[in-house]
Amino acid sequence: MFKYLRQRFSRRLRERGRRRARLVSKDGRCNIEFGNVEQSRFVFLIDIWTTILDLKWRYKMTIFISAFLGSWFLFGLLWYVVAYIHKDLPEFNPSINHTPCVENINGLTSAFLFSLETQVTIGYGFRCVTEQCATAIFLLIFQSILGVIINSFMCGAILAKISRSKNRAKTITFSRNAVISERGGNLCLLIRVANLRKSLLIGSHIYGKLLKTTITPEGETIILDQVNIEFVVDAGNENLFFISPLTIYHIIDKNSPFFHMAAETILQQDFELVVFLDGTVEATSATCQVRTSYIPEEVLWGYRFAPIVSKTKEGKYRVDFQNFSKTVAVETPHCALCLYNEKEAKAKEKKGYDNPGFVLSEVNETSDTQM
Repeated sequence: MFKYLRQRFSRRLRERGRRRARLVSKDGRCNIEFGNVEQSRFVFLIDIWTTILDLKWRYKMTIFISAFLGSWFLFGLLWYVVAYIHKDLPEFNPSINHTPCVENINGLTSAFLFSLETQVTIGYGFRCVTEQCATAIFLLIFQSILGVIINSFMCGAILAKISRSKNRAKTITFSRNAVISERGGNLCLLIRVANLRKSLLIGSHIYGKLLKTTITPEGETIILDQVNIEFVVDAGNENLFFISPLTIYHIIDKNSPFFHMAAETILQQDFELVVFLDGTVEATSATCQVRTSYIPEEVLWGYRFAPIVSKTKEGKYRVDFQNFSKTVAVETPHCALCLYNEKEAKAKEKKGYDNPGFVLSEVNETSDTQM
């Protein structure tokens, strides 16, 4: 017990001391900052639709409220100016036979209320435009058209924000740790992924990228060098039947960047494994991408995942997510190279070997029997 606590305490101290930086957080957000960008930030206004969609909700709602209040107040001022120029206001003491441009506008407040009623098409019937002023008729048409444009853009932006496939990705979860153990006679890196909804992701595809710092033969240092990591499941990595949690695995062979790592040295490595899952949402036909990352401290050597799927007495399949990230220690070779050499040696034993020093000499048989 004391030995276990000491190992766990030393591991925690090692983790705090290293403080690895992550490019991709566990929930899929990219931790990257752009500095000294030569282009002006006004270039983002060219693609205003994407800019609005990428804004956070608090900024989006601020723009939404400001757009409507600003347009109502602006046109309220214009209606007040029209009434002022046409001398429809009470301070001008209009005659009984005077026909105003807009009925019952007595000040800035009533002009603002008329602007609000016009743009949102409330139509209380108390204030209305007369045929006396062509300016008022033109302003009414202009505000109605502009109001429809603002409504369409802002409501469409909010609807698109709500229905973005990015929210669907939040119901796809990965295991907290990756594990390395034997599977099918090979040393594999395994990760568990689950779909928390009963609706499927169509055409799902899983792949990975190993991010590390490399030095080329020419002496160039490449930070965040990307190496492809192929993940497969027993049914293949294309068009997954993603109705229950899946365990994806990467075979650590001679072409794998994990081939020369060992259980004793993996914590000294400097890498980040980023895992991607692409698919199409069944309900909306929109594509989405889910991603997460693992650093060396989150890769457990010599473990496998505990089973989580069982069958009830009623004949239904039950998934126990309490054991989703639970791991079980298993006997595992401490490096892929050792397992490969062991398998190669056993194969040679079965085949036998040739002795190049063996020479077959012919013997002439003579008969000593005389007739």
